[in-house]
Amino acid sequence: MSIIKQNLLMGDPMLDVRRLRLLSELHIRGTLAGVAEALNFSPSAVSQQLSQLEKDVGVELLRTSGRRVVLTPQAEILVSHTVEVLRTLERAEAELASSLTTITGTVRLAVFQSAALALMPDALSIMESEYPEVRVEMVQREPETALRETWARDFDLVIAEQYPGHAAPRHPELDRRTLTTDTIRLATPPVGHGRAHPAAISEASDAAWVMEPRGTASRHWAEQACRRAGFEPDVRFETADLQSHIRLVESGNAVALLPDLVWIGRGTTARLVLLPEHPQRTIFTSVREASSTRPAIVAVREVLDRAVRLVAA
Repeated sequence: MSIIKQNLLMGDPMLDVRRLRLLSELHIRGTLAGVAEALNFSPSAVSQQLSQLEKDVGVELLRTSGRRVVLTPQAEILVSHTVEVLRTLERAEAELASSLTTITGTVRLAVFQSAALALMPDALSIMESEYPEVRVEMVQREPETALRETWARDFDLVIAEQYPGHAAPRHPELDRRTLTTDTIRLATPPVGHGRAHPAAISEASDAAWVMEPRGTASRHWAEQACRRAGFEPDVRFETADLQSHIRLVESGNAVALLPDLVWIGRGTTARLVLLPEHPQRTIFTSVREASSTRPAIVAVREVLDRAVRLVAA
């Protein structure tokens, strides 16, 4: 064990864990304002604590670069050891919680929209019934953002997605467990609307499309699917809200590539066309490996597996 780690765990006043965490957060988030927002501090309080840390260790830790501050090589050394200590403390908390007879605590969960609508109602009902002392806090986030925020300790668990041929971001401290797979189909307007009703994606070259915003994995995959079919899609409508996609399709105003999970719990007048090669997205959960054995997190993951089986049934 390193001298720095020993000092941190023994509470050496020269190396205050709370101040070191602020330094680590600055390394992750890049700005004092970002650290302040994440930890509910004021930027001035963050600056004061980091200034005190510099005095404690007796070396320069931060330098000004334009409007930003950057970490010195000495600060980077401290951050690397701090990350190790934070993992150790997180594992200790998980082991302590595992020693108790009652499963309690809060699980902060990040989830994307279609999984939130299809899986979370059943999952939350089961949690309330079987684990009443576990508090689940849920926030909707795009998977790419949520994975990084879970790595940064903003969330305890994330439900994310991966489209075929488009790997989701990897963070070394996060595990990955497949929850389910989800077939993607071409959704076209109901019969009776004046627009054409393509029977295959290759017939949708003249259609108006609705897709998610640029930069998302689903948008990249959808554009590539159209290009493989021989055309550039006419994306007239752009929204991250898949319920809006459904309404635009059902009202006859657009076509879309939508995963089966969006139809759970509701009927539809849209026509759903199977695509060549039957593409599927993978839905998975990720947690920090240091907290993966915490009973409340284990319980939420197990309940999510059961929610998937309920949906499938």
